Amino acid sequence: MAEERKSTSSTGPVPLQRGKACLRCRKRKMRCDGSKPACSQCVRAKKGDGCEYDDGKGKTRTQLMREHIARLEMRVKELENPEQSAPSMTLFDPHAISSYYSESSSSSSYDSPGKLSFSASASASPTPFEQDPHRSMHSPLSLDSSEIDPRTWNHLNFSDLASVTGLASFSGIDAPPLDHILLEIFIPHRHQCGLDTHVGRLRDSLSLPPAEQRHPVLMNAIFLWACYISRPGSLSQYEQLYLSRTTAALGDALQSTSKAVDIIQACCLLSVYYLSNGRLLEGSHYSAAASTLAIQCRLHQIGSQDTSMALDSWDASFDLPPPKDNIERGERISTFWQVYNLDRCWSVVLRRPATLPDSDHPWASITTPWPQRSEDYENGELDLGGGSPTIRAFFVQQAQSTSLSGFSTVALRVKASALFEGANRLSSSWSPRSLTSGAFSENFTAFEHSIIRFTTTLLPLHQVGGAIPDDKYALIVIHSLAHASMIGLHAPFMRDDGVSREKSLRAARSIIHVTKLITDADFEFLDPVIGSCWASAGKVLEGELTRLQTSWPDPLNTMEVRGDLEALLYVMTKFGARFPLVAYHSAKVQSCLDGE
Repeated sequence: MAEERKSTSSTGPVPLQRGKACLRCRKRKMRCDGSKPACSQCVRAKKGDGCEYDDGKGKTRTQLMREHIARLEMRVKELENPEQSAPSMTLFDPHAISSYYSESSSSSSYDSPGKLSFSASASASPTPFEQDPHRSMHSPLSLDSSEIDPRTWNHLNFSDLASVTGLASFSGIDAPPLDHILLEIFIPHRHQCGLDTHVGRLRDSLSLPPAEQRHPVLMNAIFLWACYISRPGSLSQYEQLYLSRTTAALGDALQSTSKAVDIIQACCLLSVYYLSNGRLLEGSHYSAAASTLAIQCRLHQIGSQDTSMALDSWDASFDLPPPKDNIERGERISTFWQVYNLDRCWSVVLRRPATLPDSDHPWASITTPWPQRSEDYENGELDLGGGSPTIRAFFVQQAQSTSLSGFSTVALRVKASALFEGANRLSSSWSPRSLTSGAFSENFTAFEHSIIRFTTTLLPLHQVGGAIPDDKYALIVIHSLAHASMIGLHAPFMRDDGVSREKSLRAARSIIHVTKLITDADFEFLDPVIGSCWASAGKVLEGELTRLQTSWPDPLNTMEVRGDLEALLYVMTKFGARFPLVAYHSAKVQSCLDGE
């Protein structure tokens, strides 16, 4: 009998080696048997055709995509100077099988941080920071997302490009037909600037009749971002063109609520574009516009009971038409939380009150359910919401939350934004008179516990590196925001209170620990708001360095803190090559290390 049990156990399923599961099972965190050409999970879900494996052989999709865009940029230069160059290559053969669509990938290693000299880098568009024309940067094109559709590239008509006699003739007035190319550049980066939309429908929109397409204000904002992240490549020359097209299209878009979601998404993209470039006033303007429109269209109360009976015809004109299906409803939910993340996080950076209200007033209460993945909406796994407060319930009932959608990565990002803004708002409300009332102390302690409880619900850092790329980028930002929330909460007390100083220092070093997960390739996909988290950690470490130098001016005494600042400077300098606002903060860290 024992022998039978032994033989039975020996013939059981062998655990699959880490990293050998198919991409779909890894993304959905399901057990995969590794069968090829399609695993049993994909076969049961009737997704056998989409079962793909990442075997780590050959060139990565990022490398192949970069080579492809390099060829496109060479072709653009030929078209700009037809008298100086003869056609040197064929851009695309739709009938040839190319290794461009290889499924392999690899990861880059994290370089050891050291003390770096800093030169503030900037971009082609006007920013308040010094420009560095010699800055080099890898092309941001990446196919490390499984959502890139090779068929889109197969159907591109490059003959239109060949018919252009010279791109210089556009002179900021027009641009060659690059819509499909720019869209494919943008799609892997959409979460970086906060946009969560159904990729398939976004692609299909380009082929629909004009009246059914996404509004030009959104598409031009997307193309603007594609040019922005293409710096310093040839496509970046059209950045100013698409910026002017986006702002010009806003006037037309505001005439009707039928495309309100597109307008709100476009305002968010414009805001992050301006903010990350250091153009803070313009960024604040478009952030406030997105918040106002979201409230006006009642995106903050999706799922609440119908209130149209209490509205007259004038008020009802702001109501959106009913969503056609779960995907459209889900996009409206995601759009509201896109606005929320933008408003809550960047209001801290801008040192102003948040624009979106959230109170117990019927008009101001946020009751929209937590955001979910686009795949969940497509599969019908939709949280309809019950009309109860979402964020306020999170703070009050955090430990007793039963909503599964509240633990998705996108929902955790929203919670991190709420904590980040709430901690800074609470700490900034302190004054010496607060000591006479116990209310501030109670709120302070309760909020600190909320941050700690939230942090314990996150995926441990040692597991974040194994997550799918989009989740990894999001979790890096979420962990950083959580620790930055603790710093913001204790900021007014660090100088005079040893406990607050120690907790802030521990949080700052936790942020540095998170940065160790970032590979060189990851910098291309991180949300620029993470720069504010690094800046807050830098201020804590700068204060600690000053304190140590004053109390005991011994180089050995400050070695650890200087090492932390150098590690922070490394990531800020790398990221600052893409986002000038981060470059500004990294220059301050460099000045501190230089003793200036």
